[in-house]
Amino acid sequence: MLTIAVSKGRIYKEALPLLACAGIVPTCDPESSRKLILPTGDPGVRLLIIRATDVPTYVEYGAADLGIAGKDVLVEHGAGGLYEPLDLEIARCRMMTAGKIGETWEGKRIRVATKYVRIAKRFFAEQGIQAEIIKLYGSMELAPLVGLAECIVDLVDTGNTLKANGLEPRDHIMDISSRLVVNKAAMKTKNQRIKSLIGDLESAINDGTSS
Repeated sequence: MLTIAVSKGRIYKEALPLLACAGIVPTCDPESSRKLILPTGDPGVRLLIIRATDVPTYVEYGAADLGIAGKDVLVEHGAGGLYEPLDLEIARCRMMTAGKIGETWEGKRIRVATKYVRIAKRFFAEQGIQAEIIKLYGSMELAPLVGLAECIVDLVDTGNTLKANGLEPRDHIMDISSRLVVNKAAMKTKNQRIKSLIGDLESAINDGTSS
């Protein structure tokens, strides 16, 4: 049995066509069934539906053999204990700093609101900027509006949410897409099955299935 961890939402929806090319089609919809373990048309594969931030943990500790997670989650987790054999080229966006339109924070100590504490600390240290990092779990755009922070670090897709709240993107930190990650022990014990899956996914990407 191969167990693949994936989160609900955009990543799950965009991963489905790629998985289908590998013969992996869930037999029920997690939105309607509320099941957390989804059987698939392949009796040797099942999907775990978990929070995006938990995917690398499940894979690292062997509760899942493979996982699909955004690069943001992997970098923040510090997923050194995982193989990352494939960029699936889905759920693309950018990680950026953002602040109020027209305001600057150069040359002063700032407060930064983000759920990406590790990434933010490293980025501002590299820029030589003194930053106090405040961890939030959602509604980052609110922080500068009410004076909680001068700056946020968050994922940006179209930028429309920032604009609607009087904010603008500033520094580009990294490009984000979803990656396939593999448990190191599983890579040894289920090598042929996992390599076959990686090959199928790679072919699907090259054929433009993820676009």
